[in-house]
Amino acid sequence: MMATLLTKRAAAATLTVILAVLLAVVLAGCAKKEKKAGAGGGPDGYEVPELRYQGWAGRVLYTELGEDLGYLAPLKLKWVGNTISGPQDIQAVATGNIDFGIAFTGSIVKLVSAAAPIKMVIAANGMDSKSWSGCYVLEDSPIRSGRDLIGKKVAINTLGAHAEFITREYLRRQGLSNDEIKQVSLVVVPPLNGEQALRQRQVDAAILNSVTKDKALERGGIRHLFTDFQLFGPFSYSGQVMTTKFIRENPKAAGKFVEATAKAIEWAQTHPREEVLARMEQIIKKRGRNENTEPLKYWQSTGIAGKGGLITEKEVQLWIDWLVKDGQVKEGALQHSDIYTNDFNPYLAKPEAAGVQLTGGR
Repeated sequence: MMATLLTKRAAAATLTVILAVLLAVVLAGCAKKEKKAGAGGGPDGYEVPELRYQGWAGRVLYTELGEDLGYLAPLKLKWVGNTISGPQDIQAVATGNIDFGIAFTGSIVKLVSAAAPIKMVIAANGMDSKSWSGCYVLEDSPIRSGRDLIGKKVAINTLGAHAEFITREYLRRQGLSNDEIKQVSLVVVPPLNGEQALRQRQVDAAILNSVTKDKALERGGIRHLFTDFQLFGPFSYSGQVMTTKFIRENPKAAGKFVEATAKAIEWAQTHPREEVLARMEQIIKKRGRNENTEPLKYWQSTGIAGKGGLITEKEVQLWIDWLVKDGQVKEGALQHSDIYTNDFNPYLAKPEAAGVQLTGGR
């Protein structure tokens, strides 16, 4: 009963976020005192002097790394605060409060299908043999397969995002019917509490990633049921977005943003892990936000599949197909060009760029 209630509340919250984004877009478009872009007010002919963004505590965004490496000059970044939510980051972009944000690709596709004027311009996160998300159970759990999850509870961070998708995809590949999949309760639990809920047996399994996963594995007593990397292989699953209006009115600044971010991603993909971590720790200390650098030691790789954050059609088509299967989008209603562009990425013209085998931080 509690799992069902939480699921319904989370679904309502997800819908509320989408509606809020769309409403915010309309209000932002109607604002009479909106700051006019494209006026050439930036250095060296750039339309703007700075790019506003939200950070993530204890984490270095690749655009921040790009600025530190000198790739963003003469533009500068302006930090306006931190976030812990991709949907909130998109909302802030849509309302014009920030110029770029990060979100799960499936969420981006869903919002574009609902007419939100945003576009993904570069990949942000992904999975590879060193960085992945997984579904974990207690070591003594009788759960060994997808069928064993029928009637059980799985903790995920939010509905309609990566954790839900990989769980449902795993269950489908395990041969469960749609009716059987509906009997697996997805319970929304904040990421930092997922491990605790699992160990206290409040849930039967939990999707863990990044620092939460690695810390839980260090403590022991859990084992993985499946990982997203096992399901999909190397794959980028989130991206950085801008509004189509910002791109149209500030093409030079948007291009510089993507170029700097792409070069920073490529730098992190090809340099030794120790060098990347040292640079990230230096950035966190230098920006003076009173952050803990301890989580950095769990960084293993960018996880981003394409060189310099190039986006591939399959990384977007996966989510389009999912929405079509769920009846949320009509087949053929969405085109890849509606959702993303690689046009600003400096690695686009190189035939070896997408899906190359990289060393160092990878």
